[in-house]
Amino acid sequence: MKTLTLKILPDELSVCRLPSDAPPPALEPEGNFFSLTRTTDEWSLVVSSAHVDPEWEAEPGWRCLELVGTFDFSLTGIMSALAGPLATAGISIFPMATWSTDFLLVRAGDLDEACRVLERAGHLVTR
Repeated sequence: MKTLTLKILPDELSVCRLPSDAPPPALEPEGNFFSLTRTTDEWSLVVSSAHVDPEWEAEPGWRCLELVGTFDFSLTGIMSALAGPLATAGISIFPMATWSTDFLLVRAGDLDEACRVLERAGHLVTR
């Protein structure tokens, strides 16, 4: 796998869960990252920690690394090139993707070590 470049986004994020039968949360996307997903089991939100409703089940304290660039759907191994070294180092991740690129959430307390691990694996992390 070639060198990947990741950019640290500035916001602290929270991963939140609501019951699947709850109405969609009335929330405007704020900050540098926002995600809302619904399955038959739940609503899953990733939002700036500053915008978490106190009634939501929430896991605060996440930071986001954005892969810089646009990646074709046919490319393989991108996430494993990042997840593998982090798993070996004992750093848990919350991976996400959009049409154009991938994102990797790590706990805020693991951010510096995650960056060191990724850099040792040959990737570039911009701060």
